[in-house]
Amino acid sequence: MKSFFRTIHLYLSLASGLFIMTACFTGAILVFEQELQHAIYPARYYSKEVKELQVPIAKVLDNFRASYPEFKVSAVKLYADPRRNIELAVTTENPKQGTKQKKAEGSKITAFADPYTGAIIELYVYGESFFYTVMSLHRWLLAGDTGKLIMGISMLMFLFILITGLVIWWPRTKAILKQRTSIKWNASWKRLSQDLHHALGIYTIMFLFIFAFTSLVWSFQWFNDGIYTLTNSSKEPIKPPPSTIPNNAVAASMDNIIADAFVRVPNAVFYNVAFPKDSSGVYAVNILNRDAAHENASDHYYYHQYSGQYLKKVSFADRPLGQRVRATVKPIHVSSIFGLPSKILGFIVCLFGATFPITGVIMWLSRLKKI
Repeated sequence: MKSFFRTIHLYLSLASGLFIMTACFTGAILVFEQELQHAIYPARYYSKEVKELQVPIAKVLDNFRASYPEFKVSAVKLYADPRRNIELAVTTENPKQGTKQKKAEGSKITAFADPYTGAIIELYVYGESFFYTVMSLHRWLLAGDTGKLIMGISMLMFLFILITGLVIWWPRTKAILKQRTSIKWNASWKRLSQDLHHALGIYTIMFLFIFAFTSLVWSFQWFNDGIYTLTNSSKEPIKPPPSTIPNNAVAASMDNIIADAFVRVPNAVFYNVAFPKDSSGVYAVNILNRDAAHENASDHYYYHQYSGQYLKKVSFADRPLGQRVRATVKPIHVSSIFGLPSKILGFIVCLFGATFPITGVIMWLSRLKKI
């Protein structure tokens, strides 16, 4: 029976090994994408000088519109950390900006502004960054829908590789168990490759299975839809009450709305205020509490577009089960679910995962006596 599973393990690995190694290596980089961005480009994310009072958001928006009249601001994100710069979510129809329209992530544009001067620091196009290239390689091999399908199939293969690997690895005696969970560092390089493959594989198999399994939500629509089907949940978000349109309608001050949000939820991680999408829309304030389960477990507060009156709160717990499960998938996949400790673990696991196709090929060639 083990010979049957060994054959499946071998041929699936040969077919998908290169793609698995690519996914693991790029995944290791992306685990600390935020930390690397902040370390490499501190002026983009942090103000040079922290003062007692911040400028009104209205001034920041006026400065941005004067500098970039061809752009439209769709949301404003502020942080409770007084060092953090203000972020403006920006949209444009101008094709000269070099955004990659094939993928939504690539067309993401963010303007950064100093909260104490209102000056616009930088217009950042994610689709033109190094990390977007790494993410594209990780998710679709820089090859659009074809690459996305290849990576999806490879992750499905990876799940079977991990299962068959566990069957092959399973020891019959305690002596074999000890051998397969330890590494003999002074052995020959062929034996060392075998020990690394066996020992590191069993230590990381559970985490790699979780990473591969959760990746399927981005590769296959049927898998993503399955979350809502299994939980009997709707994809549609809970709708806020509409804004009634008064005579001589004038939009409410965003500064007043932000001030109210600060009072309701003081010292949150961030406050992301989205502009109304139409004349009856509302200001939607997405707030992440410091005690939230993860970075996607935010609450939504809605305000009347014209009066600025607080209308409704939809907490993360109020969302349908399927939406909560889907929101939790990314923090699990990128290893941020438990903060820095889980990120370190995810980074190590991804690095180890990138070595398995290499050590596996060495073991295969050794059995063929070609090396």
